[in-house]
Amino acid sequence: MVQFSQENLLKVDKIIARYPEGRQKSALIPLLHLAQEQYGWLSVETMDYVASLLSIDPIEVYEVASFYSMYNLKPIGKYMFEVCQTGPCMINGSDDIIEYIGEKLNIKPGETTADGLFTLKTVECLGACGYAPMMQMGKFYKEHLTKEKVDAIIEECRAKAN
Repeated sequence: MVQFSQENLLKVDKIIARYPEGRQKSALIPLLHLAQEQYGWLSVETMDYVASLLSIDPIEVYEVASFYSMYNLKPIGKYMFEVCQTGPCMINGSDDIIEYIGEKLNIKPGETTADGLFTLKTVECLGACGYAPMMQMGKFYKEHLTKEKVDAIIEECRAKAN
């Protein structure tokens, strides 16, 4: 059964209290962040739980969670490569980088390696067009990507995992 930790339930109360009575749906995005932080991804059961906390229909949660690329609707690897696929990055070769990462890790966008270490995800603009092609890893950007830089990033992640 999905349930927030006691610490997170206190956070839920504080988040919901930020909004006027009857406007608790406004807390949806921060609660989804909290849920993903606790569980690593947003299962249907988790989204239903968030809906119940806000007294909204589950579909209202699904709509938001499926719209934003920052939410993961299935389990992800320890390292997630979110590669930008919009115009400036594509012009600078992000399609080649996406293909290279996929070949190197033997996965397609949206998939996770068998060892659970890497997930490859394509995303829309990350707001760093001057550094294209680029990707986000957690809170960090990896910019001006080349095959050699990708190899170094993968090896660094593997070394940290061991």
